[in-house]
Parts: sequence; structure tokens; C-alpha cells
Amino acid sequence: MELKKIIIIFLFTNFFNHINAEMIEPSKNILPYDVVKIQLDALKKNKQSEKDLGVKQAWIFAHPDNKKITGPYERFRVMIYGEQYRILLNHSSHKINLIMNSKDKHIYRVEILTKNKKLFFYEWHVKKGSEDNCKECWFTSSVSIPVDQGNTI
Repeated sequence: MELKKIIIIFLFTNFFNHINAEMIEPSKNILPYDVVKIQLDALKKNKQSEKDLGVKQAWIFAHPDNKKITGPYERFRVMIYGEQYRILLNHSSHKINLIMNSKDKHIYRVEILTKNKKLFFYEWHVKKGSEDNCKECWFTSSVSIPVDQGNTI
């Protein structure tokens, strides 16, 4: 019986360590482009059945100032599932192109191809953090509403 408890605890611990290991945390070593890439890759692979890990990953890289406006994670999640941003969930592919950069801010044009072959453009702003523990980290500070480019071939 004791061995059974040890095995269950071991499996439980490894399962939760695996889940947490998948999440990438902000770091001064992560470049602005990589912040956008991390968020888009996570949203592309988001699965409702996996407790929205893609949405959670995007939330982790939301700028601290924005989190004060968007509210807690649950409000952010509702926003992502809203009409303007649900296009990002489980999309087919994306391209990230730098439009402008400065010492503290980068702006990207993001092309999203949906599963049903519709093309959308977003403008993605990334800037440095405002919190003492990560002032040199990059975070997404805003994402525009999508611009519908219509169907692709």
C-alpha cells in the first residue's frame, strides 16, 4: 500500500511539473520578436481540453500595465475568445514582420491564416516591462483589431 502511495505521488508531481515546464516565463534574454512568436505559437496550439494553455501563455507575456486594465486572467481569457481575437486560437499559420523598433518598443505586422483559409493582419506592439523585477523584459503592450484580407487560394 505504501508503494502505491509513493507511485501516485511521483506521477502526480511529474504531471504538474510537466505542465509548468511548458510555460515560458518573461526574461531579459527573450527578444521582442520571440515574445510575439511565443504567444502566437501558444495560441496556435491552444486546446480547450488542455485548459487553455495557449491563452495562459499569452497572458504571461501581457504587459503588466495592460494586466491592470484587462483585469485578471479570466477577463483576459474572455477577451481572447471574443470576436476580435478568437481568430488567433488554433490558427493555421502566422508570419511576423518588423515594422518599427526603438530602444524600448517594437511594432510588428502579424499575418494570421485561419483554418478556413482567411487572412487577417494584426499590429502587435511589444515594449519593456514596468515592474522592478523585470524592467528589461519584453511584453506585449497592445494588439490591434484584425484587418480582414479575405480568402486565400
